[in-house]
Amino acid sequence: MRAACTPSTSGCWVTPESRVSNALRRVQAVAFLLLALISLPAFAATPRIGVATMQPGEIFFERFGHNAIVVVDPDTGQAISYNYGFFDPSEPDFISRFVKGDMRYRLMALPFEQDLMQYRDEGRGVSVQWLGLDDAQAQGLAAALAENAKPENAFYKYEYFDDNCSTRVRDALDRALDGGLRRQIEGRSHGSTARSEAVRLASPAWWMWLGFDVGLGPSADQPMPVWRESYVPMRLAAALREAKNTRGRPLVLEEQQILPHRLPPEPQDGPVRWWPWALAGIAIGIAMAWLGRARPRAAAAIALPFWTVAGVLGALMLFLWLGTQHTYGWANANLLLLSPLCWLLLPGAWRVLRGRDPGRWFRGVLAVIALGAVVALFVYWLPVHPQRNVHWIALLLPIHLGLLQAFRARR
Repeated sequence: MRAACTPSTSGCWVTPESRVSNALRRVQAVAFLLLALISLPAFAATPRIGVATMQPGEIFFERFGHNAIVVVDPDTGQAISYNYGFFDPSEPDFISRFVKGDMRYRLMALPFEQDLMQYRDEGRGVSVQWLGLDDAQAQGLAAALAENAKPENAFYKYEYFDDNCSTRVRDALDRALDGGLRRQIEGRSHGSTARSEAVRLASPAWWMWLGFDVGLGPSADQPMPVWRESYVPMRLAAALREAKNTRGRPLVLEEQQILPHRLPPEPQDGPVRWWPWALAGIAIGIAMAWLGRARPRAAAAIALPFWTVAGVLGALMLFLWLGTQHTYGWANANLLLLSPLCWLLLPGAWRVLRGRDPGRWFRGVLAVIALGAVVALFVYWLPVHPQRNVHWIALLLPIHLGLLQAFRARR
């Protein structure tokens, strides 16, 4: 029976039957409200997730580019950049940690616009890949990043090739995808190595290129799958373009250019041709052998700085191996070419400069160093610990042999 309502100053009057009907409606409304509250997390707004990739800069620690995870709050529209690349050079033990290979980096959460200021000023390009994650994945990733950014959780031990700002971004995405990213890119490889990527990106700065190429040992020459190759931010961005989400759809929904790149483009990879190095080494070796017979003082004047620099580089490589945690510099075969033993030749070279005979000890050490260069060629062909240093062998082996001939004992 419907309620019979008549106009009055107190509103509508209802019959007893209508009171029962209204009570049922109130119970139904309360039940619906409770159900909505219980189901609220399932209908919560989903944050938008993107990966920002910053192109290489001109300062040495910017040569490899950078990246960060961007989380956009769906309610406020605020974009937060979760950036794993922060360190504090004012820490009292910063230098010692850097030398030993025990660096501490941290995750910082800051407004994306603030994070972009440095790259805008430096002319470095920035692009964002917006990801196609489902609601639970996006919410879980945003919550995990917020927890990770807390001061007590933010620090991590930085390892250049294995645990850096880019691998941290990669691993966070992989956890959100329940291991799906790693399963897709672990089995593929472009044939690159830690050395090839480091040398390629460092090539605009010759001293940085030299440090990587001479200082890296055989561990840096193992072919990397795309998963490990993603320690380079630009390589990770390329891998994400080919990846799928858990529903089999492209992981990257949209790629947006945020800042233009006004610096020279990223260097491209190319093979190292050993024969120009060999030609240079043979020419120098022959010249030193002739000069040592004709003008020994001039040969000693040239050899003295060469042996000094070779000894310094050899001592640094030995220190990396025995005194630090830089594992990619261990067991470096370039120690056979640039040996600390070269320092033992300096007194003999000084005697030659003064017109005196360098002595049998000098010639013995010189023979040992030349023999080490020959052994380096033999070690190169061994499949046990292959190291891509044939160009250094091609250059330095003829020079060591030429110096051996230059200061050979005269009758």
